[in-house]
Amino acid sequence: MIIAPGDPLSPEGLALIEGSEQALREFYTAEESFAYSPEELTAPGVIFYIARDAQDTPLGCVASVDMGDYVEIKRLFVTPPAQGTGLGRALMAHLENDARAAGHTLMRLETGDLLVAACTLYERMGYRRRGPFADYPDVPTSTFMEKRL
Repeated sequence: MIIAPGDPLSPEGLALIEGSEQALREFYTAEESFAYSPEELTAPGVIFYIARDAQDTPLGCVASVDMGDYVEIKRLFVTPPAQGTGLGRALMAHLENDARAAGHTLMRLETGDLLVAACTLYERMGYRRRGPFADYPDVPTSTFMEKRL
């Protein structure tokens, strides 16, 4: 498994983001989703990671956003064939290691309340629930979490 920065506007990046969008649409309306667009994932301070297998097949993605005093996690997605393999945990660990190496000490995220597998993964990795942060609205469909590194 190779996890490395990638281009969210590349065909592979766009396909992973579309897969993420399709998964979110099963549970939420567009108004209930706060995911970054492919273009937002190219902004300064954003690193978009792509996980690939030995055959160079893209299997998942995640992004980190440097918010100054913390790093926000966006767009964690694992393709259906790779779900249950530990790839989500590997992507998160890679992102956390890079954030730690850059001197960051706090990670935050917003996820959907119905995304049980994601919430379970985050909790098992040491993330704790908290209230809304930044400019997120306090809505019942969002779960906010953070972890000190």
